[in-house]
Amino acid sequence: MTLTERTRYGISEVLAGRKRGPGAALLFAGPAIIASIAYMDPGNYATNIQAGAGYGYGLLWVVLLANIIAMLFQALSARLGLVTGKNLAEHCRESFPKPVVWVMWVISEIAAMATDLAEFLGAAIGLALVFNIPLIAGMGITAIVTYGVLVVEQRGFRPMELIIAAFVAVIGLCYLAELFFAPVDWTSAAAGLTTPQLVDTLALTIAVGIIGATVMPHAIFLHSGLTQNRFTVTSEDDRRRLLRYSNIEVVLALGVAGAINMAMVMMAASAFHQGHSEVAEIETAYHLLTPLLGGVAATAFLVSLIASGISSSVVGTMAGQIIMQGFVNFRIPIWLRRVITMAPAFVVVWLGVNATDALVISQVILSLALPVPMIALVIFSTRPSIMGVYTIKPLTRWLAVIGAAVVLALNMLLLVATFGIAIPGLG
Repeated sequence: MTLTERTRYGISEVLAGRKRGPGAALLFAGPAIIASIAYMDPGNYATNIQAGAGYGYGLLWVVLLANIIAMLFQALSARLGLVTGKNLAEHCRESFPKPVVWVMWVISEIAAMATDLAEFLGAAIGLALVFNIPLIAGMGITAIVTYGVLVVEQRGFRPMELIIAAFVAVIGLCYLAELFFAPVDWTSAAAGLTTPQLVDTLALTIAVGIIGATVMPHAIFLHSGLTQNRFTVTSEDDRRRLLRYSNIEVVLALGVAGAINMAMVMMAASAFHQGHSEVAEIETAYHLLTPLLGGVAATAFLVSLIASGISSSVVGTMAGQIIMQGFVNFRIPIWLRRVITMAPAFVVVWLGVNATDALVISQVILSLALPVPMIALVIFSTRPSIMGVYTIKPLTRWLAVIGAAVVLALNMLLLVATFGIAIPGLG
């Protein structure tokens, strides 16, 4: 049997009660791990560095809030795929008028391209800094490596899940090492985590960027697709157990992603906020890390950035395929999808746009596109005609509505600030 077939057989053995233990639980891990890489992409590096350098630990609460919202919506997305056997984009195509579907598809495709812009540029920046090569050369290497990883998906879902899990482990270990080198003020970090504040318009922009970099539109679409065909359910008892394992995996996988994001902000706050608060670029952050925290910390930063960029770019391409297939029932070869999604990154470099600025702007675009899958997911999760007995309970429904409302409110504030309208309380 292939690795994927062995995984399916192992899951059936667990559900039948013939296999137990820690190894049994690991068979169910995969979809949330893949989705979680979207929450650790280079866009997070850009916004987290700006947050920590400019505002110290003051925006940690935004990271926590974004992560809680992400957990809820990723769990709902996985639930939709497990219960109905269809992904979120397919439900949109079947339930909404065609003009609405096309608008949603275009917005989602723009979000997918903005996602890949951040991911592709992040890996390229890391490679360019490590090997001292031009950025365009780093982009070429990234294109080749990501396509090579994408080819693995043809062997089934399990090899890809294990590869992405390995990338997550690399990123996590690198940031665990960073915290040993960075002199973190844990008291200030605790205060920043529990005290919501936005002191000026730039803080608002970065906060929306953090939301956009953490709660990812393409990850919400992707998760429902990753769970829909992973295992064929034969009974309602099996479905309930799969949902329980799925919820546990979402909490653990996104908990790790949230911890890594908080570590990014804390590292930037401890290294740059006092004396280098103007740091806003990944390249500048790397060059300053060596004299401030040492060469090992700087190297760990770059290794994690490269791992983040390559893995999240792969996941972004996978999400793009699901979005296109779901909304317009059309698939294109993976190499063509790879070319289309990475084209904006080459355009940005060719135009001479600052790479880190492009990363932050891409995250704001993602946040503006985020209400599309969030609202659609809330609608479908509350429909008994779709979810049956698995329709979400009133408390979960209200939490989802509040989460979507928070994102919409932050987006509206950002648009108001962008058009030069003064917001009370913000400088």
